[in-house]
Amino acid sequence: MPSERLKGSTDVTAVDIPAGFDPTNPDINAVGLPHDEWKAMRATSPVHWVEQPPEARAGFLDTGYWAATRHAEVREVSKNNENWSTNENGVIIRFAPDMTRDQVEIQRAMLIHNDPPTHTKMRGVVSRGFTPRVIASLKDGLKARAYEIVEENAAKGSGDFVEDLAAELPLQAIAELLGVPQEDRKKIFEWSNQMMAYDDPDFDVDPAVASMEILGYFDALATDRRENPRDDIVSKLVHAGDDGHGALTNDEFGFFVILLAVAGNETTRNATSHGMHAYFQNPDQWNLWKSDRPETAVDEIVRWATPVTVFQRTALKDNVLGGQPIAKGDRVGIFYASANFDETVFDDPFTFNILRDPNPHVGFGGHGAHYCLGANLARLQINLIFNALADITPNISLAGEPKRLRSGWLNGIKEMQVNYK
Repeated sequence: MPSERLKGSTDVTAVDIPAGFDPTNPDINAVGLPHDEWKAMRATSPVHWVEQPPEARAGFLDTGYWAATRHAEVREVSKNNENWSTNENGVIIRFAPDMTRDQVEIQRAMLIHNDPPTHTKMRGVVSRGFTPRVIASLKDGLKARAYEIVEENAAKGSGDFVEDLAAELPLQAIAELLGVPQEDRKKIFEWSNQMMAYDDPDFDVDPAVASMEILGYFDALATDRRENPRDDIVSKLVHAGDDGHGALTNDEFGFFVILLAVAGNETTRNATSHGMHAYFQNPDQWNLWKSDRPETAVDEIVRWATPVTVFQRTALKDNVLGGQPIAKGDRVGIFYASANFDETVFDDPFTFNILRDPNPHVGFGGHGAHYCLGANLARLQINLIFNALADITPNISLAGEPKRLRSGWLNGIKEMQVNYK
């Protein structure tokens, strides 16, 4: 039950940090995020060494990483590209057990695994598809889609909130942005699950196969857009060099599309699912949303959900973080999900409060160069879908406990049965 661990311990001395504790262990996260242990770490060892067994650090050359659990250190690392690199070892701490060093190197073609100035150049190209004008132009169409999605599910009476509803709006939005036929959006959903859920036994697939499938699909789409450009991101990217500002390489293009298609679906879907579950657990907040629709609600949902619990950076030089000396080459896990419940930053953090303001959460990253490119699109989608739910299914209720995703770095819900009436 996802809400159980969200209560947090009132006394940090009540929970010791167990020897060998690794908050990226998917068995831990399959039960619930380790908020009690994080709370103890923030208080007693905010930059804490985590020793990993060989099967948990495949693809890496060291024996473990430093876990940064406080808000201050997460933001400090996120904003400092001179000391901290995503390119050296990528951003994912826990890989599939059979991942090799060569596979870590291949991922350097992905935007999120690059440092400035390469990252700056790539982000400058792809950000053309996420300007305020582009996002604003999508609002009316996405609003219509949100209401249609909720109406279709309400007519069924009950169902799986995650696949039938939470996943649908981000899938349709991504399909529209990329120029993917809407009938193909389920392929993106399946590939996304296969690529991200490799730690979960319910998804018995090879993520490398899914990666090749999606690369092949979008390579064909890019070839078509080079000859038949349209008003979509793929056309903008494949013709980016026409204005003299440079274009993405084939690998950069392919991996960016994977990032957008997978991350854009996965994170918004999980934020929506956790948000709805939080409303179920806090009916006073659901009533408040239905009556007032506060603009602050979306950021509280993202803080509470924190769909990506952790990314990592690698130290480019010897330095000090939170009083702890860090050697060049050491990896540091920046735990967004811990930082978003830091008692020194958030009043009563274990209370879901859609009026929370200010709300300096790091659910879209800790700011800096790698702040989520699609943050405003995600906020728009979450706002639209909860408006539609409140208008069409105000009496929605939980019909079965959510089933959590077994993952080392995603705070996911893979199934949540609901009654819409």
